[in-house]
Amino acid sequence: MIRLNILNMNNFLETVNACKGSVQMLCADGRRVNIHRADAVQKDLPEQFRQNRNSLRIALEIPNPRDYMSIVSYYAGDC
Repeated sequence: MIRLNILNMNNFLETVNACKGSVQMLCADGRRVNIHRADAVQKDLPEQFRQNRNSLRIALEIPNPRDYMSIVSYYAGDC
C-alpha cells in the first residue's frame, strides 16, 4: 500500500490510466475500488480534489510492480 497526497489530478489520472493492471483505491469504509480506466470513479476524484483545496490524500494498492514504480516515479517528479 502507498499513501499519496495528489497535487496534480490530471497528471495523476493520466499516469493511472497508463498502467497495465488494476490500481485499487482504498476507501475510508474499507472498500477497494479499481480506479484504472474507471470513468465513473474518476469523475468523482476531481470534485473531491477541488473541495480539499486542490489536494487529495489517497491510499492505493498497486499489484503490478511496474505500475507501482510508474506511479511512484510520477509522484516523485510531481513534488
